[in-house]
Amino acid sequence: MGEVDMMVCRSCGNEERASEGYPCTECGTFICLICDTRGISYCKACRQKLGMPEPANLPPPAAKPAA
Repeated sequence: MGEVDMMVCRSCGNEERASEGYPCTECGTFICLICDTRGISYCKACRQKLGMPEPANLPPPAAKPAA
């Protein structure tokens, strides 16, 4: 079995490859490439702390694979 290089995006909650993301502008936690491409650069916790609204363009939650 190979290594798994996945992290949970702290903005949208989707699990993405760790190498395909950027740090939150405020705290440095993982933000996925999809969120970054959509201009989202703060994690959910930092948006709440700074009083920022939830972005309307968050990607939809990814489907969970069947067990």
